[in-house]
Amino acid sequence: MPIGIIESLDHEARGIARQDGKAIFVDGALPGETVEYASFRRKPNYELAHLVQVLRPSSARVEPRCRHFNICGGCAMQHMDPSAQLAAKQRVLEDSLWHIGRVRPETILPPIQGASWGYRHRARLAVRKVESRGGMLVGFHERRSSYIADIRSCEVLPPHVSDLLLPMRELFASLSVAERLSQVDVAVGEHCTALLLRILQPLTAKDEKRLRQFAEDHGVVIYLQLKGPESAYRFYPQSETPRLSYTLPEFGLELDFRPTDFTQVNHAGNRVLVRRALQLLDPQPGERIADMFCGLGNFTLPIARSGARVLGVEGSAGLVQRGRESAKANGLANLVDFGVANLFDCTTESVAALGHFDKMLIDPPREGAVELVKALGDDGPKRIVYVSCNPATLARDVAVLVAGKGYRFVAAGVVNMFPHTAHVESIALFERP
Repeated sequence: MPIGIIESLDHEARGIARQDGKAIFVDGALPGETVEYASFRRKPNYELAHLVQVLRPSSARVEPRCRHFNICGGCAMQHMDPSAQLAAKQRVLEDSLWHIGRVRPETILPPIQGASWGYRHRARLAVRKVESRGGMLVGFHERRSSYIADIRSCEVLPPHVSDLLLPMRELFASLSVAERLSQVDVAVGEHCTALLLRILQPLTAKDEKRLRQFAEDHGVVIYLQLKGPESAYRFYPQSETPRLSYTLPEFGLELDFRPTDFTQVNHAGNRVLVRRALQLLDPQPGERIADMFCGLGNFTLPIARSGARVLGVEGSAGLVQRGRESAKANGLANLVDFGVANLFDCTTESVAALGHFDKMLIDPPREGAVELVKALGDDGPKRIVYVSCNPATLARDVAVLVAGKGYRFVAAGVVNMFPHTAHVESIALFERP
């Protein structure tokens, strides 16, 4: 077996060694370690390899908390000390900014952290009936595989959701549509936990009875989805209580959501993120502020608490409507407006038609917001806070803001919204000179 010295981590948390000018990506290896590895894919310029043995361990190596860690693909960094995980994600952010955007922030912000275990309040679990592996499986996919990991517990799911994994197996195996189930979405709110099942054929009366009994036995709310996201409906209990919602206590806010809506996975981390975003944005009474890609109003409503007038813009009419309902329920309808627009296909004219904004918050999906930042005019907002879930598209967009629009790149830092995974979120601040 070949032996290598691990120099660094890549964006998927794989250790990188070099042999004869070729990069070797070793799953499970950490920087500074001497390891024995076995390659399973060879290309002219790189190889992908399994870790066979650690000959000299890193001081950052720890024992993974989850017994399924080496099989399940849900986490990639449980074998690494949490502080070292943060440092690795900070390097990913800085490397992306420089190598892609050729930019560096004036200041590195302290990392934003929330709960490290039991934090995953949203999850999409794969479901498949596999008789050769004991029947119904429910969980995340195995590493580098379409197979579902045979997990009995999960350390990043809230404990009460982890405890549902085996009961869900029994429930789904008993349904007439067991062969047609492919996934279940889990959404944990302040008052209840929802399970969303995508059902592509009618349920029998026995199926419905089993679902109702499961909901009562385990204290969950069952939703069914027949077609697209907007077709999801509350199956049992049918009353609107308990509500599916999350809170931002610092701002006195509670936002209702549907299990198909996007909300942050880590509620504790999100509360810290919202606080940091508003500290950087510094909204003032009377200012007009835009929240682009506003979703349900996660930032829109806290900004409005400052007394600023806020326009939240989103591409989904359904999300916009639920944002309006939350603004009204939280007593902010007089300070908040919402609009529907495709921010991936905007122009200077379409952005100018929204009016002048003193400040702007941008929180796009992984694709980033390049068309939006290109469309900003010369009288654009004096301050921009950009929340990103993809360092590569952030770096691309920062280059536009700095080189093309003349903004100062004041600060940036990581948001550890997904501990023990390689996922890197970040927040950045820009100002006009």
